[in-house]
Amino acid sequence: MRKRTTRGPLPPGNSTGGTGARQRDPLPGTATNNGAAEWDEMYAGSEQVWSGQPNAVLVAEVAQLRPGRALDVGCGEGADAVWLAGQGWDVTALEVSQVALKRAERHAQDARAEVQWVHAGLVEAPLQAGAFDLVSAQYPALLRTPRNDAERLLLAAVAPGGVLLVVHHADVDVEQSNAHGFDPADYVSPSDVAALLGEDWQVHVNERRPRHVATGGGAHHTHDLVLRAERLR
Repeated sequence: MRKRTTRGPLPPGNSTGGTGARQRDPLPGTATNNGAAEWDEMYAGSEQVWSGQPNAVLVAEVAQLRPGRALDVGCGEGADAVWLAGQGWDVTALEVSQVALKRAERHAQDARAEVQWVHAGLVEAPLQAGAFDLVSAQYPALLRTPRNDAERLLLAAVAPGGVLLVVHHADVDVEQSNAHGFDPADYVSPSDVAALLGEDWQVHVNERRPRHVATGGGAHHTHDLVLRAERLR
């Protein structure tokens, strides 16, 4: 996880909460304090936080899909977005940390990849409903709300025939998390998203699987929770 909206240590993961470029027909959402300053501080404390490689689940689940429009929710330093662009996707990437976004832009320049970078989080971003053939949320730090705002926004962004991919860490140590100032139960999990999928969706993957990451933030996690669903109509 990465986003946090209250003071204290940041949860491990990807920041997903800012303001971005205008687009027509915005999805409904609720503005929140997205913790951008805290994420900027975290990123500024290290030259590189993440491994610089695309997330393995993303590569495994998306490699065989036909490229179209993709939304990367909480893009961090940009490895997933750059990889997607290299595979032929038209990528929009959201990130609340300006520090991380600048690194992502440099990564894209080095790779000669074209990505639309948006300084915004999921809830605040003015996204067009049903606009994306792929919505990827890799280890997002999306706060739970009584109205399930984040979950509904993820679903609403997917076009008919498109794919939603949500990945999170499994077996998070609750006591250790609480000692660092956050409760994992406050954040959206793949199961929360799956619970809102109706007859318009087909679930292709909903499982716990091993994770093998040697470097970068989150390398100590050994398993992932993976949800991949297709919007039928």
